[in-house]
Amino acid sequence: MVITAGTIYGYMLYKDVMAPNTSFTKSEVAVFIPTGASFTDVEALVKPYVTDMDRFETTAEKKKYPENVKAGKFILTKDMSSNDIINALRQPVTIDIAFNNQETLQRAVGRIAQQIEPDSLQLLKAFTDKAFLDENGFTEDNVLSIFIPNTYEFYWNTTATKVRDKLIKEYRRFWTPDRLAKAEALGLTPLQVSALAAIVHKETVKTDERPRVAGVYLNRLNKGMKLEADPTVIYSIKKQTGDFDQVIKRVLYKDLIIDSPYNTYKYAGLPPGPIAMPDITALDAVLNPEKHNYIYFCASVTNFGYHEFAVTPAQHEVNRQKYVAWVNKMGIKR
Repeated sequence: MVITAGTIYGYMLYKDVMAPNTSFTKSEVAVFIPTGASFTDVEALVKPYVTDMDRFETTAEKKKYPENVKAGKFILTKDMSSNDIINALRQPVTIDIAFNNQETLQRAVGRIAQQIEPDSLQLLKAFTDKAFLDENGFTEDNVLSIFIPNTYEFYWNTTATKVRDKLIKEYRRFWTPDRLAKAEALGLTPLQVSALAAIVHKETVKTDERPRVAGVYLNRLNKGMKLEADPTVIYSIKKQTGDFDQVIKRVLYKDLIIDSPYNTYKYAGLPPGPIAMPDITALDAVLNPEKHNYIYFCASVTNFGYHEFAVTPAQHEVNRQKYVAWVNKMGIKR
């Protein structure tokens, strides 16, 4: 009788704790538990993936989980037992956050907010905190420079402040003594490099051409010429209208007089901050520019994606007319 009772008890214990208790057919599912969640909240979150909630609750109580709920992203795998599920809910996993090609701080933090718990307003507040900006030498115009496009590892429930602090740490790591020395040799600060790199990034998607484009703009700066970069005009239009979704394929003469500090046809020097988030190839193109005498360049109509470069205004005008003719032929009005 004792053996029989023990056997029954052992079976029931196994059934409650160790037998498979998942209801999904995928190999794994992710559960996101928000900061401050209660055990009741957790139950609601895992219910769609658990076959027998009574068994789950019994096991959770035995393992004292209700008093020790953790926030974060957790992975449940197919055929986990109740015991396995509780163990998994105690081990938050990291996620890889990626962002690139964002044109504003608002869009950058919005992209990050899609991947972690803090919302875009919390992130925006962290990155525009006056004490933070002052301490690190940034302004709201150039703080986008912090965002070096890459893949970063975070816990899902990382706070907005910790996200900011990690990105500034990675920004400082990017600016090695070698890169700082190259910027200084060009007469530029890291923030100025970022501002110019953003223009280079927007001018060409061809990474092998970026050092040549960077060389053109550096030549113009050294000669005291205006940069006259079309991407800065496009950015000025978007910023003034507040519409960063619009697609502008053609810059018109009337656009060149837009009164914006970002319009490099109207104002000399670099814009107040980056007009987009330059990637590492664009940053390094500015730091390692091609040495040449080119002052002008225009989109090529024979080698699409690349540009035709010129030393003199006359040479440039020939290239420009070819491009204008092609644009008109294609019927591109805007």
